[in-house]
Amino acid sequence: MFVYILVIVITLNCLYGLFFWLRIHALSNGFEDIPKVCSVSVIICAKNESVQLALNLPYVLSQSYNTTGDRPNYEVIVVNDGSTDNTLDVLNNLQHKFPHIKVVNVSPDDSNGKKQALAMGLATASYDIILMTDADCKPASINWLALMIAPLMAGKQIVAGYGGYNKMPGLLNAFIRWETMHTYLQYSTYAVSGIPYMAVGRNMACHRTVMQKAISHPMWRQLPYGDDDLLVTIAGTASNITVVCNPEAFTYSDAKSTVTEWIHQKQRHLSTGKFYKTSSKIMLGTYALLHAGVWMSLFFCLFLVSMKTVIVLLIVRCILYWYLWEKVLNKLHEKIPLYLMPLFDLGWMIYNFAFLPYITWKNKKNWK
Repeated sequence: MFVYILVIVITLNCLYGLFFWLRIHALSNGFEDIPKVCSVSVIICAKNESVQLALNLPYVLSQSYNTTGDRPNYEVIVVNDGSTDNTLDVLNNLQHKFPHIKVVNVSPDDSNGKKQALAMGLATASYDIILMTDADCKPASINWLALMIAPLMAGKQIVAGYGGYNKMPGLLNAFIRWETMHTYLQYSTYAVSGIPYMAVGRNMACHRTVMQKAISHPMWRQLPYGDDDLLVTIAGTASNITVVCNPEAFTYSDAKSTVTEWIHQKQRHLSTGKFYKTSSKIMLGTYALLHAGVWMSLFFCLFLVSMKTVIVLLIVRCILYWYLWEKVLNKLHEKIPLYLMPLFDLGWMIYNFAFLPYITWKNKKNWK
């Protein structure tokens, strides 16, 4: 009886990968042929990010998205959310070179989380097309803005992109980049399947009306962060969201360099999962359970001798998953050695058990 259960678990895990993840090939590379006729407001919320703003903001401000001549057809709104470093000095200096930057200053006493800062940025925005990124993010190319907002002009209301991390030495960095790829694989193929549940605020776009709908929803006020996931949960539908998978439309930032910093970050990110739609939570939870079942099957295989069928299925499953992951990594231009796939595969099960309290009920209170 136990053998049959293990066979079912592994088989379902394989079918899950085939059903969802093969849809990565359906993702759009962008809509390059659409004329750049729509003005755009880029919103960045920053709290004590003077160094990152000095490094990355010039790339956001230098996008190839102009009207006739050299005049930018977009504005960049930076909400200085109660910073106590020299963020304001950095922004003032940049304004001399880039007149299309707007600065919204929030005093430290009035600072109340990223979502409040985002709402203030939206209130300042001059245009109805909104593109969001973070202060520590650098666009992959000068075409980032055009590629990310083009689907909005083609009729979509929400655009999810890829926010990658810079490659650095070390196993932690490799796992963070793998986990980021895995998360992107999940939410992008779910969106293609008509089941949108999240995006990443490091790289997403939407219509003003969509953000206004999210901000006015009671769920929006339950956490000081989670604007990206909650926006998709509140306003995303099977037909109004798309995902852009073009290397020129990616953003990159530095990953956390210590385990402690990374754990703190993941506790905050995963706290929004409890607000997903019930159908999304059931499907994501089922996948996590099936994934854990695979590695538990391997454990029992070590002690039960008559499980050749399970072992064969387990090998097939691992080959299938690692092959798909390698294909997605190549599509995202991520360089992670294939020999690390078994370690990260097992590590993701441990990751789920370790962060289970934040996935299911706990919240992190601060966005920085």
